[in-house]
Amino acid sequence: MPISPSARNRCPTHSPEHSPIKPGRQADRTRSQASSTRRSGDLRSTAGQMLRAMIGGRVDSLPLNAAVAAALEPFGLQPRGWLVPDGSSAPRLKNGTVSKAICLVGHGGGGFWPVFKTWHEMHPGITDPLDAWSKAVIEPVAALLGGEAVFPSDRPWHPFQQWAMAAEGLQPSPLGLLIHPEYGLWHGYRGAILFDDAGLAGEDAIANSAIAAAVIHPCDTCTGRPCLSACPVGAFVPAGFAVSSCRDHLKSEMGQQGCMKSGCLARDACPVGRTYRYGAEQIRFHMAAYS
Repeated sequence: MPISPSARNRCPTHSPEHSPIKPGRQADRTRSQASSTRRSGDLRSTAGQMLRAMIGGRVDSLPLNAAVAAALEPFGLQPRGWLVPDGSSAPRLKNGTVSKAICLVGHGGGGFWPVFKTWHEMHPGITDPLDAWSKAVIEPVAALLGGEAVFPSDRPWHPFQQWAMAAEGLQPSPLGLLIHPEYGLWHGYRGAILFDDAGLAGEDAIANSAIAAAVIHPCDTCTGRPCLSACPVGAFVPAGFAVSSCRDHLKSEMGQQGCMKSGCLARDACPVGRTYRYGAEQIRFHMAAYS
């Protein structure tokens, strides 16, 4: 089933990273939506022209997975996994046909951040800048390769976490965020590319299935689970995540000087994937999205 908006935003570590939207900004966001949409369309057109100029000829001679990787690499993104969805849950393409192959697009670590930061500085004032940048990058890549892009920030809500679990064999950590055996909690999914031919996923989907089946869940071998004890207000409890306790803490002086400045202490306590930890500026950006 698709992930509901409330589930996707239940804690700062649960879902793919989103752009800061402060409480009380909804009216401003609505007023700027039409202008932002037009500007995002212009940005996607420009990105598509640049992409074709940079790598258009090169990807034509590559296998699809290599072509996707080559097209995403300049932006610090990567194909995160392939899957062939079953007919009952497969998303539909714009022409109404059922998609036959899905390529997840995302990042391990913060490699995309310098590219996004430069883009953001050149395009100030855009609503939801990280989502807009993701669309400006991934939609032209999808079009270049004959696919269609979908995003976790758009309706209809697509089950990105279920896709990731199927494609990469990931499982939720005690904090809710899917944990990767290499990247730990420092990764995310910026979108996905849908294709109308299952054969396009072919060997990549088969290889991913074998890899997914062999993945060892890091939390199963973790001693002590320090992520649960690191939260200063004990927001992670067996009954679920105490959203109000977390947000109240972030508004406090301790929270402002702690999690808001250096990132979620519970997330930071996980020993897996420390070398992929986001930089301080990126962490503050994502914490602002949650608070």
